[in-house]
Amino acid sequence: MELFKGGLVVSCQALEDEPLHSPYIMSKMALAAVQGGAIGIRANSILDINAIKKEVNVPIIGIIKKNYSGSSVHITPTIKEVDALVNEGVELIAVDSTFSKRPNGQTLDEFYQEIRRKYPKQKFMADCSTKQEAFYAAQLGFNYIGTTLVGYTKQSLNLNIDDNDFQLVKEIIQGTDVPVIAEGNIDSPEKFKRLLDLGAYCVVVGSIITRPQFITKRFTDKLKENQ
Repeated sequence: MELFKGGLVVSCQALEDEPLHSPYIMSKMALAAVQGGAIGIRANSILDINAIKKEVNVPIIGIIKKNYSGSSVHITPTIKEVDALVNEGVELIAVDSTFSKRPNGQTLDEFYQEIRRKYPKQKFMADCSTKQEAFYAAQLGFNYIGTTLVGYTKQSLNLNIDDNDFQLVKEIIQGTDVPVIAEGNIDSPEKFKRLLDLGAYCVVVGSIITRPQFITKRFTDKLKENQ
């Protein structure tokens, strides 16, 4: 089965310090997204995923965000989080696949070999922040490459996903046969459609749909510009 191909995946996430943090609220957010035409959901934590699966019957990109001392990798950083997501039965597990420092000094190569040995049939998505990371993840054998972390790591602070008509995404698509999932700061239907036209396998959209505090701030920031 081709998961998510050619469509919109909506990221339904709220961190502990955000007003919508609740498995119930995220499940209803996912239901609203599917009613609007989303063909998949990206979700964080077993509690949220379990609640979402009770509301919608679409594939899920599952992650667990966890902080480990001495590491800047937070998205499904160790085998412990992978174990939990596999047990929950998500169709696709996304993991931080950047060159950032991982927990316990483990390299990305070592981490990938560990999860692939243990779960040879599970589909994995590499959340990357640069073109070099994307190509390396493809070499390792990830099933999907994501641009999720562009602009969010030290090595990508000067990068924006939509610079020069999504030049970075285009170069990744052209440089690998692995399906590329476009994600990160995609904030309009026009950008969503453009990325599909460029050859993205699918597009994940989050904050502009599911984080009302972020959406509201865009309006109030515009007001401040005129004061």
